[in-house]
Amino acid sequence: MNNDLIFLPVLAHVALVFMLYIYLGIVKSRAVKKGSVDRKKAALDPKAWPVSVVKVLNNLGNQFESPVIFYIISIIYYLTNNVDSFLISIMSIYVLTRYMHTYIHVTSNFVPHRFKLFLAGVLILLALTIWLALKLIGL
Repeated sequence: MNNDLIFLPVLAHVALVFMLYIYLGIVKSRAVKKGSVDRKKAALDPKAWPVSVVKVLNNLGNQFESPVIFYIISIIYYLTNNVDSFLISIMSIYVLTRYMHTYIHVTSNFVPHRFKLFLAGVLILLALTIWLALKLIGL
């Protein structure tokens, strides 16, 4: 197994972050063109933007919360040579939950569905962390 493959799910998440930055630029530009934002207030207060922009801003912030754990454990798995195809599959499922969470967050923002995806992702991270700990202590 090529250990470097562990970084494919990581790069897939990085791609999501860049897509969100691009989308944020688009929705901010639309809001400015429509005149639906006070640019002076928005320069200091992100909540001064219309809801469509705030949803993207909030989701972008989410990408730097639990995914930090994902990045850290990815590096530890790599450095300790504990990469296998099952791990990469589970990590890919985690990234898929992030994409689905993002889609819901920036569209309907239906919290019950969004929360289920968030919880699934966090539980995957917890399982990956416990599995890593067990591997490191030799169990």
